Amino acid sequence: MLIKQIPIRNNLRNYMYLLACEQTLEAIAIDPLNHSLCLKVAQDLGWTIKTVANTHHHHDHIGGNAPVIESTGAELVAHAEAMNAIPNVDRGVQAGESLRCGELHLKVMDTPGHTMSHICLYFSGSDAEKPALFCGDTLFNAGVGRCDFGGDPEVLYNTFVEQIFPLADDVRIFPGHDYIQNNLEFTLDREPDNQAAIDLQKKFVQDLDPESFVSNIGIEREINVFFRLDNTLVREGIGPNARDDKSTFIGLRHLRDNW
Repeated sequence: MLIKQIPIRNNLRNYMYLLACEQTLEAIAIDPLNHSLCLKVAQDLGWTIKTVANTHHHHDHIGGNAPVIESTGAELVAHAEAMNAIPNVDRGVQAGESLRCGELHLKVMDTPGHTMSHICLYFSGSDAEKPALFCGDTLFNAGVGRCDFGGDPEVLYNTFVEQIFPLADDVRIFPGHDYIQNNLEFTLDREPDNQAAIDLQKKFVQDLDPESFVSNIGIEREINVFFRLDNTLVREGIGPNARDDKSTFIGLRHLRDNW
């Protein structure tokens, strides 16, 4: 699989993605908000966009659909239950289905919480390439999606317990936004002695470009406070309502909303 992560550099710091089959150079465009940039990058790479895939219905993820499709004739794919919220969806998909483009196969994961109809796309890897998760606004570098725009933190917690936490450490993550520096600050606000987060934050201060950073599940277990629910300091910081992992996760999400 060929991957091109495209930063939009708008106020929301969106990422969109082009994924291409190495054999055919046919491509999937994920959440192509900036349609002109998406089309230019694909043209420069010599890739042909065959599919547009939306992780969820928020405007900053679907806003470029129409001109990309008009220019390429691509099929529009989204969560089956988001078809009323996203105009002109050609195919609604559900958990376990495959999204195919040339020889490239991606597994559809149904990952509600940020919205109630959100998908992630999972590449299982190969002998030459580690697995990857294109996770929209479910999982961010060092954070998770907010739930106050049509989601539910309890549902998001269940998504993480059932689908995200069990992923292997080597699964690379490609989120829908670049929030890593703010998210690291939140982790350190909750867990000031987290050495992995401290070390990574220093690298960004020195010379590491956030747009070149690719995290994985193993790294997230160290730097993402939402993965560290049984940490005594994290749990105590929520207060007496943090009785278990679930209440700690929900408490963290509420704190992050207003932090």
